Amino acid sequence: MKSPHKSKAGLARIWNALLHSLDGLAAAFGHEDAFRQEVLLALVLIPIALYTPASGAGKAAMIGSVLLVLIVELLNTAIEAVTDRVSLEDHVLAKRAKDMGSAAVMLAVINVPVVWLLVLLG
Repeated sequence: MKSPHKSKAGLARIWNALLHSLDGLAAAFGHEDAFRQEVLLALVLIPIALYTPASGAGKAAMIGSVLLVLIVELLNTAIEAVTDRVSLEDHVLAKRAKDMGSAAVMLAVINVPVVWLLVLLG
């Protein structure tokens, strides 16, 4: 069975995907303090990475580590939203899903200084 949301093809599909992605970014920015803080951090760190004496691959790794935090935060927020949509009751599986999403964000955040130190000092 095909989803009615996937009915468009070609450029129309790409355009719709872009619009949905922008809606997702706007929703995260508008409703999630953590995402706004991470965007602010990215706006500071990405230009710094571009001006470091690192190689192109090093700069890419540094920027990639920062973008990974944003990506994982978006996925964590999506997990939380779906979990809350299903039920607001306390449940061991809902807690596990939310805790795992949070742990993924934590690991992505830890990854940033590790990558930056390895690139800059390695």
